[in-house]
Amino acid sequence: MLSHDELIFLINEKPPLVEKMIDPDIQVQPNGVELTLARVEFHDGPGFIAFDNSERKLPQTKNLEFDEKGWLHLPQGSYKIVFNEVVNIPKDIAAIAKPRSSLLRCGVTVETAVWDAGYSGRSESLLVVYNEKGFRVKKDARVLQLLFFRLGEEVRKGYSGVYQNENI
Repeated sequence: MLSHDELIFLINEKPPLVEKMIDPDIQVQPNGVELTLARVEFHDGPGFIAFDNSERKLPQTKNLEFDEKGWLHLPQGSYKIVFNEVVNIPKDIAAIAKPRSSLLRCGVTVETAVWDAGYSGRSESLLVVYNEKGFRVKKDARVLQLLFFRLGEEVRKGYSGVYQNENI
């Protein structure tokens, strides 16, 4: 796992490992980089996946509006979240993400897939509110910590899926 100093070094490279951070001094932690909440959407239809991606269909989503003070109340359920930051993962690094412990203490979690070597873009994750009373979240809240791992060797072909450079 990359340390704080390694993360700072890679954030100052071109392209930066993580860009568009609100405050790197706060977001770069001893073992990862915290990502912040740009928007929340609810799923408004079914999604489809099969072995062949030609049959994949993502569900429609609708944006939820933060109130005049930047807060949003989320009832129990699942939501798509989009981050403020853009990541640029080199071909010798991969990442996984974990929710901040404050979310877990509120009965909320964030689910993500593996962040592949060579991926670049503004990512999305699944926010799940288990708390029966719901959850209040403010725009730009730090919700997730992205943990980077150096691979044993650089991959020949990095991520090249449909989500590459998405939402930049």
